[in-house]
Amino acid sequence: MLRVRRVLLNDRPGANGEPVPSNFRVEETTVQPDLNKGQVLVRTLFLSVDPYMRCRMNDITGVEYMAPWRLSEAVDGGGVGVVESSCYDALSVGDTVMSMNWHWQTHVVMDGKCLQKVDPQLVDGHVSYFLGAVGMPGLTALFGVRKKGNVTQGANQTMVVSGAAGACGSIAGQIGRLDGCTRVVGICGSAEKCRVLVEELGFSAAVNYRQEGVATALKEGCPNGVDVYFDNVGGPISDAVIAQMNNGSHVILCGQISQYNKDVPYPPPLSDRTLEAVLSKNITRYSRFIVLNYMEEHEAGILQLSQWVRDGQIKVLETVVNGIENMGVAFCSMMKGGNIGKQVIKISD
Repeated sequence: MLRVRRVLLNDRPGANGEPVPSNFRVEETTVQPDLNKGQVLVRTLFLSVDPYMRCRMNDITGVEYMAPWRLSEAVDGGGVGVVESSCYDALSVGDTVMSMNWHWQTHVVMDGKCLQKVDPQLVDGHVSYFLGAVGMPGLTALFGVRKKGNVTQGANQTMVVSGAAGACGSIAGQIGRLDGCTRVVGICGSAEKCRVLVEELGFSAAVNYRQEGVATALKEGCPNGVDVYFDNVGGPISDAVIAQMNNGSHVILCGQISQYNKDVPYPPPLSDRTLEAVLSKNITRYSRFIVLNYMEEHEAGILQLSQWVRDGQIKVLETVVNGIENMGVAFCSMMKGGNIGKQVIKISD
């Protein structure tokens, strides 16, 4: 038997509660290394924590495509690792694989059909990128901008991104710039994040919502109004952005992280004033953007993202924490904006 460490959901924070590291616990267990046909034993390299996981901590997620985590069972999410033993014809020992249903364990036995083989050369060996810039967050940014943003080369458009220093927002802003936006303005929560957005990622300007009035700063950063809004946070920040959007503009409703600790429907209802602005200005705001609706385009999207990363057209930001015992701490830090770029946890070399 192979001894492994894993993370379980210890208790729930409650629909209106803020998660804390003690909501998770680490235990040692064993895994049977003798595989059945079709199974694969993988060693975990990196695990992902993402804002959507807060919904999975509740006994009801509120959406049909995402199941809640079960108490006292191993938590799962995005993961990447290496095959150590295989009884699945399509995967061999040494292959690098990823899955969005990877248990938070140091080693995992999985159905080979649930694993996607990936090529480390696509990301110059930085396999953690498959959980971020060249993974689900990157695809969400790419398809969100291209399917819902209506970005047009030469149209002198301004894009605003909230949660701009996070895994998805940092990529979305760069794609907006690459696709033709004249100005890209990010909203984030620290002076250092603002500096990184402008000096390292090429944003036109950045707003620190913790230190300055968002509405006033946006007027300075977006003198011609806002044409595209990539919304990762919702709440008062989004109210301030939508108030300055132009006629016929577009909201990409990606996430509502400011509302995830509250027992409200998803997406949360708009205030009367914001709803009036949406209607009077003919602003397109779809109910939600779901990257899973574009599965047939994922392979091409990953190739495009990896090419941009290798060429240096997209800069990748990561916050890396070491050790499976720190999964809960990393998750709670990410939910409070403690990360810059993608938050990942390194499990093994």
